[in-house]
Amino acid sequence: MRSEAAPQPDGLERFVSAGKGRGLRARRRYAVGELLFSCPAYTAVLTVSERSSHCDGCFARKEGLSKCGRCKQAFYCNVECQKEDWPMHKLECSAMCVFGQNWNPSETVRLTARILAKQKTHPERTQSEKLLAVKEFESHLDKLDNEKRELIQNDIAALHRFYSKHLEYPDNAALVVLFAQVNCNGFTIEDEELSHLGSAIFPDVALMNHSCCPNVIVTYKGTLAEVRAVREIEPGEEVFTSYIDLLYPTEDRNDRLRDSYFFNCDCRECVTKEKDKEKLEIRKLNDPPSAETVRDMIKYARNVIEEFRRAKHYKYILCLTLTPLACELLEICELSLDKMGAVFEDSNVYMLHMMYQAMGVCLYTQDWEGALRYGQKIIRPYSKHYPSYSLNVASMWLKLGRLYVALENRTAGVKALKK
Repeated sequence: MRSEAAPQPDGLERFVSAGKGRGLRARRRYAVGELLFSCPAYTAVLTVSERSSHCDGCFARKEGLSKCGRCKQAFYCNVECQKEDWPMHKLECSAMCVFGQNWNPSETVRLTARILAKQKTHPERTQSEKLLAVKEFESHLDKLDNEKRELIQNDIAALHRFYSKHLEYPDNAALVVLFAQVNCNGFTIEDEELSHLGSAIFPDVALMNHSCCPNVIVTYKGTLAEVRAVREIEPGEEVFTSYIDLLYPTEDRNDRLRDSYFFNCDCRECVTKEKDKEKLEIRKLNDPPSAETVRDMIKYARNVIEEFRRAKHYKYILCLTLTPLACELLEICELSLDKMGAVFEDSNVYMLHMMYQAMGVCLYTQDWEGALRYGQKIIRPYSKHYPSYSLNVASMWLKLGRLYVALENRTAGVKALKK
């Protein structure tokens, strides 16, 4: 698979970025809002919780989807979508029938299985690989610690367990590399409210390097990724996206980058740390908290965010139908907000994080008034902390608009939706 055989999108070129490895740069000027390029998914998997409401093939949200006649667990818009997805769905269809409720590979395992199948049936370069081929993905294998290697071995075991019928496996060493590549280069597809729809591989999009001051954002239309300019890009300028949520302070962002992508960011935002003070705003009290108290509370906040993430994964996702567990998650949010609120202002990003999680639980339990109360507290500081183009701010206005309309406040709903 030779990289020089692939045609390059007009106006863009692959190049060697100083200190960053491969990168993407502009060959012409791009205006704010302009589409630089789009990339169809090399392969994608719909998250299990969205089945029956979204098409497994194109990810479109529709009512009256038709289910697969064999497994009864995959749903499609029409016969065309089903036929197009069959080469990938057949990897799972018979196994889902055999395992029933015990069929539970992770999205990473499902995605990797599809890559193996795709590489077998389409050894030639695809339309998703005009700039970068899947086989060129960086694995950072030499940087994996024992815990990450053990997780990969668990994924390999699940791959063998759930996908024995239709896959030809490379040896274990090659599978370790492939899983490491997927972990570093996979994408989460989200809907307009930034809810998780599934996981995908977009090779050309993966070519872009990270910056906390990006000049493009990636959005999705089903399984198509679109890359648009959020500020003017001049000829010769490198194209940067953000790999992470930009809400958090510099130390948190770089912790995430090191853990998931094995580098530190040296963008202007990370060098100056100019927004960190606002993001970590302390409550104004007659007796201000000591520096040690603030440090301890930040440590507590980081720990409770991780605790909530784990609880959400094991309880909220795996036991999605059990409302008492959702109530337990809401209690974690409220208790942490009470404790952090003694030191942090409501605009502090750790407070906002837990408010956002609480809002999500309220939406799940259909407590519209509770969700609205949290959303109203979140939107103003979101607008301050996030860049003006942020999808997180737009998504919050969309949620608020829908909540206002659901609660029969049409005037406020229309105003929010216009925002």
